[in-house]
Amino acid sequence: MNADLLVDGYLDHLKVERALSVHTLDGYSRDLRRWLEFLGEDIEDADLATVSAYLLSLGRSGLSARSQARALSALRGFHKWLVVERHLAKDPTELVDRPKLGRKLPQVLSREEILRLLDAPAGDKPIRVRDRAMLQTMYAAGLRVSELVNLDLNSLHLEAGFVRAFGKGRKQRIVPLGEVAGDAITGYLEAVRPRWAAKSSGARHVFLTSRGGPMTRQAFWKNVKKYARAAGITKTVSPHKLRHSFATHLLLGGADLRAVQAMLGHADIATTQVYTHIGTERLHETLEKHHPRG
Repeated sequence: MNADLLVDGYLDHLKVERALSVHTLDGYSRDLRRWLEFLGEDIEDADLATVSAYLLSLGRSGLSARSQARALSALRGFHKWLVVERHLAKDPTELVDRPKLGRKLPQVLSREEILRLLDAPAGDKPIRVRDRAMLQTMYAAGLRVSELVNLDLNSLHLEAGFVRAFGKGRKQRIVPLGEVAGDAITGYLEAVRPRWAAKSSGARHVFLTSRGGPMTRQAFWKNVKKYARAAGITKTVSPHKLRHSFATHLLLGGADLRAVQAMLGHADIATTQVYTHIGTERLHETLEKHHPRG
């Protein structure tokens, strides 16, 4: 039984059946190849003791509990698939306990910091007009950076005030855009994009570079950090932090958790609930700072 070929088969299964991203598939591949390297024997001989010893070795190597949990998740999925496909008679990971994870709350920007960041690309220079539209859109709709840079013209419905985003697994969702972001996009589409699009016929991406090509995640990441510095924000700022801030500010403003879940495109509401903990922490901080008996 060729274990490497079995891993390849499982990864193909994940790619077709679950439409996982290349990044996620690469992570699964690394975890499973590391498991095969540790195994050093026929995969049929793996048992509970072998899996436990492997997880212990991961802990000793300094791997975090979260990374160990991800590695175990990869193993579980792989061995469950092997049993279903009748390559193995028994799943050796079935009785292994999942490593306990501490709750890691995402960091967010305050409303005041967000406003300073959104105002940072001021002026009418074409690049600043585009960057202002991108920042406004990402924060207004809570988009992932990949969703933002991959927006195409057919996804914009500015008169109706919403945008269609395609998230993980190409799942579509409709997100309200807001007047400020809508105006920023309109200004960019009218004053800047036509000139740049002329350099690349057939371009469908909303946000282009000055050469007519689509904006990349890396370029936008650099721009966010540049404007954060210009806005005097000392926190580490990333595009995803705008998404975290979007969700937190909505919940602090009284938005319904299910509505926020739908706007973020979370399959599981438990993923969205982490933002309620951020809101609670902020409320406690406000109480301690301003209440006379805080």
